Amino acid sequence: DSGKGSMKDFIRYMLSLILPPAGVFLQIGLGTHFWLNVVLTLFGYLPGLIHAAYVIATVDDEETNVPPGP
Repeated sequence: DSGKGSMKDFIRYMLSLILPPAGVFLQIGLGTHFWLNVVLTLFGYLPGLIHAAYVIATVDDEETNVPPGP
């Protein structure tokens, strides 16, 4: 994949519409942004959704802690 606009990002956005922390988890794993998104989502769906979209749009796959696949 070449960064922004990939199919992986599309799937993350769609999953975030259902449950915002799920999209963040797929992007960065169990990091600080994930837990922040859980708290924001508990405060309200919209803050969690906005934060999820921000994380997916700004954090590249190469910057995450998730190891590359086989």
